[in-house]
Amino acid sequence: MTATPPPGAVADAPLGLGEPRGPDFVSPPPAPAPPPAPPYGPPPEPESGPGPSAGPPRGRGRVLAAAVVTAALVGGAAGVAGARLGGESPAGPAQSAAGPVSAPGDLSDMAARVRRSVVSVEVRSGSSRGAGSGFVIDGAGHVLTNAHVVDGGGEVTVVLPDRRRLPATVVGADPAQDIAVLAVEPADSPPPLTMGRSADVRVGDPVLAIGSPLGLAGTVTAGIVSALDRRVPLGGGRAAVVQTDASINPGNSGGPLVNARGEVIGVNTAMVSRGGSGSIGIGFAIPADRAVEVARRLIG
Repeated sequence: MTATPPPGAVADAPLGLGEPRGPDFVSPPPAPAPPPAPPYGPPPEPESGPGPSAGPPRGRGRVLAAAVVTAALVGGAAGVAGARLGGESPAGPAQSAAGPVSAPGDLSDMAARVRRSVVSVEVRSGSSRGAGSGFVIDGAGHVLTNAHVVDGGGEVTVVLPDRRRLPATVVGADPAQDIAVLAVEPADSPPPLTMGRSADVRVGDPVLAIGSPLGLAGTVTAGIVSALDRRVPLGGGRAAVVQTDASINPGNSGGPLVNARGEVIGVNTAMVSRGGSGSIGIGFAIPADRAVEVARRLIG
């Protein structure tokens, strides 16, 4: 699914960081060196003068919106009705109460831990096939993904990181929010991921996007949170999403965007592309709070 923002360019307001030094800037001559000390006697008194100089003033930033860009939703298609098991563990995603992330920590260890719970979603309907990503959200075998991954109906298969293939059913889908919940056998399900809270997400936070871009399962890309509450076309309307520069490509749809603690802060759903050139560092994810709300409603 593609959408095109209105043409034109919009410049950000000045950031108040001072004027840049252009090509005509000439550095002042260096201060003269102090006279050499005499061979005998007390050392000369230090000369008073200005303290260490600060670096050159930072330039004033300006960002221009592209005249025409295409937000290409990534993923495949399919769907079936399903059910859930209850009793052994509460169904539905749990959210973190740890607060904002204060330090990146060891992202490699965190990525290895999170990858165990991220799956590939394959959809087959007649001669057509689709693919996307997803992740486990509870101990009852529920897998969260994008609605546009499974909206074409057909046979849905979840492929685990160890390459086991599990039949999956579609518990429910909300096309307007682009969220769907699948169900697999709980005994075969990987451990669930913890959902973060949107209030704890800050611009500049380090993030990882994990999924199966172009069918390459378990791919991890890194970036930061570029913007919050960015309104983009989604599910036939417009919605506020998390913007990231972590690379997102076709097949990443439905995979998690996680913070440095491994908590899911968004569900990868879209990317901006120019002329089908792939990711240009502008990707979008559905905020965790909205994904949790929709998932709980679909599970019932």
